[in-house]
Amino acid sequence: MKKISIVICLLLLVFTTSAQKQPKVVIVTLDGFRWKEVFHGADSALFFNKVFNPSKDSLERRKKYWAGTAAERREKLMPFFWNTISKNGQVYGNRDEGSYVNVKNKYWVSYPGYNEMFSGYPDDIINSNDFGPNPNVTVQEWVNRQPGFENKVATFASWAFFDKIMNKQRCGFPVNAGFTALTGKLNSQQQLLNEQQFLISRLYAPTERNDVITYMMAREYMKQEHPRLLQISFIETDALGHRGLYDSYLDAANHIDSMLKSLWEAIQADPYYKDQTTLYIAVDHGRGDGDQWKNHSASIKNSDQIWFAVMGPNIKPLNTSGQYYQNQHAKTIAALLGLDFKSPHLIGEPLVKVLNK
Repeated sequence: MKKISIVICLLLLVFTTSAQKQPKVVIVTLDGFRWKEVFHGADSALFFNKVFNPSKDSLERRKKYWAGTAAERREKLMPFFWNTISKNGQVYGNRDEGSYVNVKNKYWVSYPGYNEMFSGYPDDIINSNDFGPNPNVTVQEWVNRQPGFENKVATFASWAFFDKIMNKQRCGFPVNAGFTALTGKLNSQQQLLNEQQFLISRLYAPTERNDVITYMMAREYMKQEHPRLLQISFIETDALGHRGLYDSYLDAANHIDSMLKSLWEAIQADPYYKDQTTLYIAVDHGRGDGDQWKNHSASIKNSDQIWFAVMGPNIKPLNTSGQYYQNQHAKTIAALLGLDFKSPHLIGEPLVKVLNK
């Protein structure tokens, strides 16, 4: 009996070690957050404009976000991004240094952008946010069908439209988007989050849940279920941008940076994820400049300009100059998991610098 117990323990140890060595990816998206704030920090043309920066505590925000150089301002705005991600990973989209990232789709709005990001195919028929269920298979849906990934994929999103983008009815993996309750066997933390999301003030559209609720739900799910491919999609940068509240738009980015720090700490504290997980950060579209910063579309110049960042155990810091496109994300995400994403469409090639190839 003692020998049997020892054999069982050894088998469990082998199984656990094998699971820990499997690559994992956590995708985080910031909706409509401009490359200019990422690389320059607060934009003086907007930060000192009373129309776009109407807060009564503007002096406090000036202390928090303003500095004499772009390097200082961006670090104030996103300290974890610049002190950890940029130093240990790769950051793309600094157009001042010859790193260009653009969308391929023709519309420069969210649904077409997320479809392109996750299916690799800038589909012309997906021409607005009002489009119905996505006819294209996303990399998440495809990964969920692969051996070893069953029940190991999940999406948590603040924007309710991800039900359509992921095609919730077809995709076969959990999609929790907008004001949606968690279901199944829930722990006390998950039950509390279910209650909180419906009691907290709804600051944005009825389809836009507060980002902190989305994050906490995703982090708790990650801890309990251990997905190998997890997506967390935030909305507040875009929601506040459309309202023309530049001060609050900066606050949203700063809060997301704090959540990225918390997420990375949770990843590194969990043996299942530690040193086996790539953090993949991207955006769906850019925004206009000057007075047009509030909006984005094919008619608003520069709102096709985007950025992304990657950090993980096999990501080598390097020069990221060159031209890159949003349709390259899908195959890159799959490749980071050791898979070759297949599609019936002509899709973007993986990012060779990310994969060290």
